Amino acid sequence: MSACRARVLELAVLGHLAEAPMHGYELRKRLNCELGAFRAFSYGSLYPCLKEMQRSGLVTSARDDSTPARGRRSRIVYRLTSSGRDHLLRLLAECEPATDDDECFGVHFTLFARTRAEVRLRILAGRRNRLQERLDCLRQRMEQTAQEADPYVLELNRYRAEALEREVGWLDDLVRQERHRFESRHDGQSGDAGWAGQYSDADQRTEVPDATGTRRTHGAHGPRGTSETVPPRPGAPPPPTPPVDLEQ
Repeated sequence: MSACRARVLELAVLGHLAEAPMHGYELRKRLNCELGAFRAFSYGSLYPCLKEMQRSGLVTSARDDSTPARGRRSRIVYRLTSSGRDHLLRLLAECEPATDDDECFGVHFTLFARTRAEVRLRILAGRRNRLQERLDCLRQRMEQTAQEADPYVLELNRYRAEALEREVGWLDDLVRQERHRFESRHDGQSGDAGWAGQYSDADQRTEVPDATGTRRTHGAHGPRGTSETVPPRPGAPPPPTPPVDLEQ
């Protein structure tokens, strides 16, 4: 398994174990049900991942003897440790280029309820830009080959372009909703979803890309409507480019 695929699986496992302890079989079933990208994953992929996380102190395991099945060994229950919870929070705070690809984006999206608002916005904007680039390339290729292309190939490309257009529109709607939610939170109308209580006041100084790509900091307890332009934190990923017009 590639390093990127292994990291995505680790994030998905930690995110599901954060909800409740699970047997390996139950965890695999949840992954297969909720994450289409993991339908190809087998026990051969999941259990080495769990063993590695045990060695790293991210999860613990214990046999469940409460309801032993006749003729079968008791199942092993996996639980998230405090280190695993901290590691999950760090992973959820990341916004790397890999979060825009098909597999990573799906996993991050299922964990958006535990992700801070500014990170959600940046991931959505990055995904939207990536798909827009695909759509532009596809349209250009269709225009260049329209005359000599096989009609069935052309029809397939038209179908792909329509699917990309729908997803870009869906992402535009999500970006607008997240922007409204973010502004409402700072107006005191609602709180952010997820593990907001686990972040300090300093962590709640949120950085959100505006329409020009400039990151502006909003203090958690600052006066309404105030903001200041700040340089990126060392090691922080750059805002997505090209920027998305979040106000349209």
